[in-house]
Amino acid sequence: MNFLPLEQQPVTILKRIAAGEPTAVEDCIKQYGRLIWGLAKKYSVTREDAEDAVQEIFTEIWQNAARFDEQKAKEITFIALIARRRLIDRVRRVYRRPNVHSLEEVFVTAGYESAVYKQIEAKQAVKVMNGLRTEQREMMYLNIYEGMSHGEIADRTGIPLGTVKTHIRRGFKRVRDAMSYKFRKDSNAITA
Repeated sequence: MNFLPLEQQPVTILKRIAAGEPTAVEDCIKQYGRLIWGLAKKYSVTREDAEDAVQEIFTEIWQNAARFDEQKAKEITFIALIARRRLIDRVRRVYRRPNVHSLEEVFVTAGYESAVYKQIEAKQAVKVMNGLRTEQREMMYLNIYEGMSHGEIADRTGIPLGTVKTHIRRGFKRVRDAMSYKFRKDSNAITA
């Protein structure tokens, strides 16, 4: 505590900032810059983060300068408290963000791994289907994408029901065989 009469007490930098004195901001940076920079480096991962933190801290100091009460705390304590709070807020923000290193982790952690594999397999199945004979491919398309039954396909195309069933069954078998061959080939490549 300062026991000098009020008119003889030195005016603090924060009071000068609150009063709008033009040189007060520069004096604040000169007086407390090292302290703020040291704290920011301690709480930040990169130099850029520390620089951003210093800027945020000084902005908050300038915005809250009028709240400073020298009867409750010293100026350095008030400034260090603002800096510490701002830095803790920054650290909390970083920890709230998911720490993702690769797309594979995104899919695994978010539970999308099987959906991605299904999408890849579907694309591969379509590729195999495109290699089938035209009538086989058309009947499979009607069955899969249009949701038509074998009987409906026979009615629509004029092809006998038994032939429709055979084409679709053989088409699916070719797709399954091609997919299982690809799966075995990929598995062998991984284990080799």
